Amino acid sequence: MIETVRLRLRDWGDEDIAPFIRHTNTPAVMRWLGGVQTQAELRKSIEERMIRWQRERGFTFWVVERKVDGELLGFCGLKIADAVGSPVEGMHEIGWRLREDAWGQGYAREAAMASLDFAFDRLDAERVVAITYPQNVASWGLMERLGMRRRLEFGYDDPRFPELNPTIVYCLESAEWRA
Repeated sequence: MIETVRLRLRDWGDEDIAPFIRHTNTPAVMRWLGGVQTQAELRKSIEERMIRWQRERGFTFWVVERKVDGELLGFCGLKIADAVGSPVEGMHEIGWRLREDAWGQGYAREAAMASLDFAFDRLDAERVVAITYPQNVASWGLMERLGMRRRLEFGYDDPRFPELNPTIVYCLESAEWRA
């Protein structure tokens, strides 16, 4: 578990799946993530990806929980980029998804900074990438506030989301984080 001033980033439990789906599977939250999905699709994704990653790798897109009241706000954390054939495949990737009523309060930045600390200090990552789309200004704005820089040479078209392409990539090198 990772703790910040206001948050806990922790492993997933079965009891987290239903509230996560309820709070984050909305048109506003899912706008840049392929749209609202069925509960079955999201449950399968959490079980086959997030929970498996934490078990196999020791890191994942962790549950973000607010300390003061124990509310599940969404997820934030790390994975290995898995967009097959993309320039970032195999790199450490940071990602976040918070429920709408948690936006604009600094939670995503707080959780992302803790995740970057984990990537560079515990995993000894050489670099961490983040992906988004040009239209998702809030997401790439956070990437810039985290000190990440857009890397044009890593950009690509993701066949899973043709309506959102091009996929843009931001990157933070270990030396930049440590400076």
